Amino acid sequence: MNAKPQLVLLHGWASHTDVFRSLTRALEKKFRVTALPLPGYGGVPACEPYTPDRMAAQLAASLGQSAANHCHVLGWSLGAQVALAWARRAPAQVSRLALVAATPCFVQREGWLYGATPALMRQFTAQLKRDSATLLRRFVALQAQGDANAVRVAHQLRTALFTHAAPVPAVLEAGLDILRTTDLRDGLGGVLQPALVMHGEADAVTPCAAGEALSRLLPNARFEKIPGAGHAPFLCRADACAAMLTEFFHESAARA
Repeated sequence: MNAKPQLVLLHGWASHTDVFRSLTRALEKKFRVTALPLPGYGGVPACEPYTPDRMAAQLAASLGQSAANHCHVLGWSLGAQVALAWARRAPAQVSRLALVAATPCFVQREGWLYGATPALMRQFTAQLKRDSATLLRRFVALQAQGDANAVRVAHQLRTALFTHAAPVPAVLEAGLDILRTTDLRDGLGGVLQPALVMHGEADAVTPCAAGEALSRLLPNARFEKIPGAGHAPFLCRADACAAMLTEFFHESAARA
């Protein structure tokens, strides 16, 4: 019997691997699922410099970077930017990508209107320094906003975050710096793996249009809009998302 393919899950900013609990249960019959904490989260040391590329290098090293240790990678939000960096730097290791609520650029800038305003990101950074607990609660509410199951989504996000020790403020601030400054558009042509871009139609953090644009910029990607979903579509739609992911990740095996 063939071994199950390995699937690595990467969470977003100010989150925790527990956010993937329902999705993991829905996927583990078909995959060896590993939810990896981003550097600086869950007791894992932070990296220096704190960039998507350096974070990807640390995660790749934790699995072993040989071609024999290949895997599929799912990244959510900030985790999707790390997944893109990982796929580009280690094409022999990353077979396929699933990018959930993903964008190459979180903030509006020249030629890119699908994101937060620079003023809002400055406000987030200031509030993080002043009252991090209030900011994290505000961010949970923003992630749940627009979802048809907003109350349940917010509860699951709060549970995943607040039942564990929060990352130190320096890690949260460094993550906000990534969201504020990173623009991956110029490097997307080097991400050649098949990619599935999944986006909630009502996402209030990264607009659905950002995911659609990302899928057009990647050489080998397709886009799936998830009706009635916000920024975390896998929380209340774990089975539907798992079915979509299973079909996508098994395409290569079916062709072989």
